[in-house]
Amino acid sequence: MSLEEAAVVAKDGSVLCWHSPRGRTAVYLPDSQDLWDVAWENRAEILGIAHTHPGTGYPSPSREDLTTFEAMEKGLGVRIKWWILSASHSILLEWNGSRSVYDIRDFLFPRNEPPWMHELRLRSYPEMF
Repeated sequence: MSLEEAAVVAKDGSVLCWHSPRGRTAVYLPDSQDLWDVAWENRAEILGIAHTHPGTGYPSPSREDLTTFEAMEKGLGVRIKWWILSASHSILLEWNGSRSVYDIRDFLFPRNEPPWMHELRLRSYPEMF
């Protein structure tokens, strides 16, 4: 059974924190003070935050994802990258201030993904890998 998982990624490409909160499901990653604390304490070094969605194919952000991205960036005072991964694909979203939306900046194919994405999938979809 898959469970949503997140990773806080540093500018050097390392993972600052794996986020596996109690109460997560295949389709839900609850808000967490722990995740906020890691982001806040590392706001000068954070590149972005990644999380998984269930299934395969190209994921897309939910409305809750988008409001969470905006709220966290407002609180941190910086814009960061947001990755969403399915079991087979990933996308990168970034703020587009001219239209006040998050644009999909890149579709990452498994051969182009950084190593931490494989680990995130292992943590989220253990039955598939």
